Amino acid sequence: MRKIMGTGGLAVMLLLAGSCSFAKTPLSPKEAPGTIVIVFKDGHRQVFNLADVLRVEFPTASTVSGDISPVNPLAPPRGHFLGKWECGDGNGGTFYITLLENGDAKRSIGNVHGKWAYVNGEAHITWDDGAMDAIRKVGSRDRKSAYAAGKSFNDNPDNVTDAHNTSKTPI
Repeated sequence: MRKIMGTGGLAVMLLLAGSCSFAKTPLSPKEAPGTIVIVFKDGHRQVFNLADVLRVEFPTASTVSGDISPVNPLAPPRGHFLGKWECGDGNGGTFYITLLENGDAKRSIGNVHGKWAYVNGEAHITWDDGAMDAIRKVGSRDRKSAYAAGKSFNDNPDNVTDAHNTSKTPI
């Protein structure tokens, strides 16, 4: 009888020990529900409370560095500026500005290349020759502001003309 009780007791202890090893390890307070844990390549972890997170963004390869989301929620989206724009040159003539998804820009006057970025709901274009243009939504119209080399987008523009996107859809 003693052998049976000893063997039975040993079996019960083994079952209890085995079930404890399968028990889920308790979450630390930082890894509780309502949090997100980011594990970095070097192995360190960072925990964020979801109540503190406004949104999670995953930039694509086509995102242009320097793009800054608009402060004004009524500003047009970045895609509004994609395409071929007919703009006034400030002397009564017109020319074209083409804004591409990858941040490249082309100007038909002098066949100049440039880069553009979406900044606070506007397209800011910096040309290889140093000049700059901005296309902005003003009321229900789009306007192009031109800045000579050496000026900034905060300076007074050299001229302001209408701008019209000739693309039916962004290119």
